[in-house]
Amino acid sequence: MIAAVVLTLYTVVAAIWLPRLMRAASWADRAPRLAIAMWQAASASVVGSAALATFVFAVPADFVGHGLAGLFEACAAMLTDGMGLTVAGAGALLVTGALAARLLSCGAVVLARTGMERRDHAALLSLLGRHDRDLDAVVLDYEERLAYCLPGRHAQTVITTGALHSLAPEQVAAVLAHERAHLRGRHHLVLTAAQTLAKAFPAVPIFEAGKVEIARLIELLADDVAARRHPRMQIAAALVGLATGQAPTFALGAGGETAFVRVRRMLHPACPLKRLERLTGVLSVGLLLSGPAAVALVPGLSSFLAHHCHSFLAF
Repeated sequence: MIAAVVLTLYTVVAAIWLPRLMRAASWADRAPRLAIAMWQAASASVVGSAALATFVFAVPADFVGHGLAGLFEACAAMLTDGMGLTVAGAGALLVTGALAARLLSCGAVVLARTGMERRDHAALLSLLGRHDRDLDAVVLDYEERLAYCLPGRHAQTVITTGALHSLAPEQVAAVLAHERAHLRGRHHLVLTAAQTLAKAFPAVPIFEAGKVEIARLIELLADDVAARRHPRMQIAAALVGLATGQAPTFALGAGGETAFVRVRRMLHPACPLKRLERLTGVLSVGLLLSGPAAVALVPGLSSFLAHHCHSFLAF
């Protein structure tokens, strides 16, 4: 029971407090990949602790004391005959099932909606766009300055004639490298997961903040990948040229409202994280992922040791 209370309290506190703490972290922009992993781990930690709290509440720790086979046998009896299952435990399991169903259904809705929008847009590009072999991108006759990628089964990088006319060739190459970084990194899947959590559990601070921050950090990460082969000055100039463009919501675009902030970051890069700082971040990710499971295992492990130690001494 104590473990269930601890996990429940952690779920509530982490859902509210973790986004405030992580948004205040000054190192995130210096290591966007690690920061994305931190947001994902924090979100998974909240979901996992909520699910484990109901499991620990529904399944008595004594069941674990008889070993893994005994636990499975007891759980099967609870589900089939209701043996050992209290009304409160049944309610806890129902809550867990409802949360899982909500998460899966919202994930299916997000995937279906974005998949349909991307297929429709791909069909439109096949009619209105033309593939440029030199650029290895689809060129769209459109006055607005845009560069974006369309992820999915038939991934494409798209740039408009407005962008081509306003950007220098080096800037075009830099911004296309940014878009290809999105495609190679499968960043759309990371965004889909964040959007699913925010849709499934609206108004929960950790998921709302995670959706916004992950979208921002993904752009920083793509900038850093492009900067490995292209001068930061060219990336910054391209971002200025594309700042007013708005890519489709189901695509990933180089411009947008974060462009000017990213320009400053490209022109004045911060020092990368030191080895100790990066190690601390990695350990924090591991702690967020494993902490709830460790708390949930404590009562069962204690019961398991007590049972087997008693059996050993009796023998």
